[in-house]
Amino acid sequence: MFRREKKEIMKPVYVINGFLDSGKTDFFRYTIAQPYFKTKGLTLLIVCEEGENEYEEKLMKSTNTVIEKIENEEDFTPANLMALDAKHEPERVLIEYNGMWNFKNMRLPNKWKLEQQITMVNAETFQMYFMNMKSLLAEQVRNSDLILFNRCDGIEDLASYKRNVKAINQKADIIFEDMNGEVDVTLDEDLPFDLTQNPIELNNYGYGMFYLDALDHVDRYDGKRVKFKAMVYKPKEFEKGTFVPGRMAMTCCAEDMQFLGYKCVYDKAEELKDKDWIELTADVVKEFVPEYNGEGPVLKAVSVEKIAEPDNKIIDFSNPEV
Repeated sequence: MFRREKKEIMKPVYVINGFLDSGKTDFFRYTIAQPYFKTKGLTLLIVCEEGENEYEEKLMKSTNTVIEKIENEEDFTPANLMALDAKHEPERVLIEYNGMWNFKNMRLPNKWKLEQQITMVNAETFQMYFMNMKSLLAEQVRNSDLILFNRCDGIEDLASYKRNVKAINQKADIIFEDMNGEVDVTLDEDLPFDLTQNPIELNNYGYGMFYLDALDHVDRYDGKRVKFKAMVYKPKEFEKGTFVPGRMAMTCCAEDMQFLGYKCVYDKAEELKDKDWIELTADVVKEFVPEYNGEGPVLKAVSVEKIAEPDNKIIDFSNPEV
């Protein structure tokens, strides 16, 4: 006789982070009140930072939400969180995380599942935090599903804000809002290369911009030809005749590097070795790629020439001249 084991249900957790005065409380207050977010059971809201705005008692009662506060980072532990779980037996958990706590240190109980992470950013203070607290900011946005910039009124260079966070987290959705709602941010005017060239020649910074822009605007490059210097990366899971040409980029500090590259089809790919340096000329096409989990840019090699390692190996997004 076989006994069917009971499948344990993971408790959904929604986390919102960001620095003080970034709009975390306002976002949760709005979301909790929406019909699409209602639930039959209890919602446990854990607040780790006191801001200017507060949660109204009327809203908490009408949405069946209870608030608990954790004021010290050392008290934010799986054991203490499970104690709150046992106390309230919530159906789901919302966490308003303290922006001055390093997000990479956040640990949740094994029975809790992170359903969504959202980072709120005050566009008026973004430059200050990016310059002075880049490592903390990087940990906030690194694995976020959504990064929402608010208070964008009067800020002209929102495209650079987008590039800065895209360099850290290429997969996140990024939204900019001013007092009138969502702002459309495009990079056409800021691209450091001529899209009418054939091929489009990309220097160090230019390649980084091409990589980030193609994530959101693959149609812009579909059918274009590009030329750039790249390091070879050969993932074991890729099929024969493919490799990834790209560059290393520093996202927040020297210890925090990422390889930025797109899949390339090349019939002599087996002749290349990991960390070889090449000058690649390739056509960009829009295709479905399993590794992307959807459509994205794929490079079709036109010519591949082995070269010596260049002086500037790392993409520096702060230096357009390199």
